[in-house]
Amino acid sequence: MRAVKKHKVTNVQQFKQQLLAWSTKFDDVVWLDSNNYQQQFSSFDAVLAVDAFTCIQTDYDNAFEQLKEYQTITKDWVFGYLSYDLKNDVEPLKSQNFDGLHFPDLYFFQPKKLFFLKGNSVELHYLNMVDDEMDTDFETIENFKILGISSSNSPIKIHLRIHKNEYFEKLEKMLAHIHRGDIYEANFCQEFYAENTTINPLEIYNKLNAISTPPFATFLKQNDKYLLSASPERYLKKEGQKVISQPIKGTAKRDEDFMIDSLLKHDLVANPKERSENIMIVDLVRNDLSLTAKKGSVKVEELCKVYTFEQVHQMISTVTSQVREDVHPVDVIKTTFPMGSMTGAPKISAMKIIEDLEATKRGLYSGAVGYFSQEGDFDFNVVIRSILYNQTQKYVSYSVGGAITAKSDPTQEYEECLIKAKAMRTVLEN
Repeated sequence: MRAVKKHKVTNVQQFKQQLLAWSTKFDDVVWLDSNNYQQQFSSFDAVLAVDAFTCIQTDYDNAFEQLKEYQTITKDWVFGYLSYDLKNDVEPLKSQNFDGLHFPDLYFFQPKKLFFLKGNSVELHYLNMVDDEMDTDFETIENFKILGISSSNSPIKIHLRIHKNEYFEKLEKMLAHIHRGDIYEANFCQEFYAENTTINPLEIYNKLNAISTPPFATFLKQNDKYLLSASPERYLKKEGQKVISQPIKGTAKRDEDFMIDSLLKHDLVANPKERSENIMIVDLVRNDLSLTAKKGSVKVEELCKVYTFEQVHQMISTVTSQVREDVHPVDVIKTTFPMGSMTGAPKISAMKIIEDLEATKRGLYSGAVGYFSQEGDFDFNVVIRSILYNQTQKYVSYSVGGAITAKSDPTQEYEECLIKAKAMRTVLEN
């Protein structure tokens, strides 16, 4: 059971900063922030979950069944992540590429302390065992002094796991698979990394969030491992019997000149290659959702609508379904995971080819972070535009990718990767 208290907040942005700075003393932290992005399916503006009472951590083997058991028994709010490599639990696949980060494949925890922000109010939901700390914590947070943060001592040297010429060679192999008919589309990713590097995770997250102000920003801490994410993409949300998927496929850069920026947006709307990328993934999502949906309930509510973010214009579709009453919430995720926007079509063939051509184990990158509510609803983002950090190993990593189709131009695909990587590179090298 949870005790609930509601407070008014005079300066919401300042309170967010104080709340997040206060949270870093805990080993288990999930912060999800919409940055007041007005998207129609949001339940709250931001949420913080800290201080694990119970948790589940496992590799991919039987992971979804273990998560199902944990969520069913707990019947409470649980927050955490699903790594991309849970694909190996769903299908007979493997992940044998280099991994410098070493995140567990799946991690969820039941927080003792929860903070929900909506408008200018915050609700505290504390487990009864710690409800006597609610007033003290709120007062501490409101008076929390945010000190000047010292940056890392040495300049950060970013390395490429796949160099430019090798990237083009691998893309030609990917295109050969497409022309042979093995796949129609695949999301091909590359890693940028820094070794022997110390960063201040909260400082880096704040800078990344300030540059991008995305609707699915995440600060996640699991002991010595951190995710600092400026994700613009929702993977999957369940609200009652309604399930919502919002895949992103199709990207165009921004320009400071309003007229040029408008033209770039118009060109994205009209671009047949970008639209075909998006529509192929929409078909895949419709098929995935149909596995748990009531007959005839899968609908495309938006097709190829262009949304504008600080760094890029993105083409987003919204696909919904009504889930059958007999379906467990975890099974809705299991039957759609990994998300089509980060794999390709057909999904299993694409994942095999991705594993063969990419040089890095994806891990949490292109996985998902989110929560289950007490009622079994859930909401998860897609882990993209994100920096991952293993503090003990002093290893920093960010990956970017793009959808490869028969019409892909390797030079343009490489340039798109650099556009997507710009914000992460800027905050790390600045």
